[in-house]
Amino acid sequence: MNMIAGEETATSGDCIIPNKEVAISDSDKFVTQILNGPNEQCQENFRMDKPVFYKLCHILQTRGLLRHTNRIKIEEQLAIFLFIIGHNLRTRAVQELFGYSGETISRHFNNVLNALQVPQGKYYIVDSKYQNLPGFIAPYRGGVSEPKGVFNERHKVLHRAVDRALGALKERFPILLSAPPYPLQTQVKLVIAACALHNYVRLEKPDDFVFRMFEEDTLLAETTEEEDRGMALGEEENEGHEHGLFGPEEVEDSLRLRDEIASNLWNHYVQNLPTF
Repeated sequence: MNMIAGEETATSGDCIIPNKEVAISDSDKFVTQILNGPNEQCQENFRMDKPVFYKLCHILQTRGLLRHTNRIKIEEQLAIFLFIIGHNLRTRAVQELFGYSGETISRHFNNVLNALQVPQGKYYIVDSKYQNLPGFIAPYRGGVSEPKGVFNERHKVLHRAVDRALGALKERFPILLSAPPYPLQTQVKLVIAACALHNYVRLEKPDDFVFRMFEEDTLLAETTEEEDRGMALGEEENEGHEHGLFGPEEVEDSLRLRDEIASNLWNHYVQNLPTF
């Protein structure tokens, strides 16, 4: 294993962690060493293949989401962020690795975090234990019509895929395995950013080393009895609950959105029924 000039290093697989703080002038050499080394080192350190990493840097730059500074290039800014969430490290450990102050590390961490946020208009798929609210699409409960039944079946299939994706997501970014020491709003953004990175890597390299680990996963192939019982509940949707952050009109909008999705799925289903 090549070493950073003038520093002894501790290694974890192909992950390089200096034992002493690296001088600022050497910090870029660490990133360059990884990116100029074997692809496996980039996978281990930055949790993605080198071409995927470079393309992401280009996208973030051309879209104006990140920019080079006098001291830190975009490649290193992204590397700082990926190293933190990919190895569940604290700021102090990353300070020693890249040779920057805690304030600098925190600033660039948050810059990348904000650059990776999902635009408004997206929503989460949740199971029947949750209510259908703005930003969250849940299955219908109780006895449902045929259109709603088709929606629930498609929702179930998608939910299974999401469960498998979450396994890959947590494998790639272990920081998601436990609550990190950040404010709640930052924790929320971390999840969104990790999902955005996950989806990006999936598009660029679907046979990525992490995704291959979960190709044959069948542990979540069936919904649990608890989920099935939840879907069978006859209570009215979102009735008798305080929603806190959401007003009545917002809740009604979320229900209409789900009905529109269900209607579109039903129409597509009917149009593609075989004719005899």
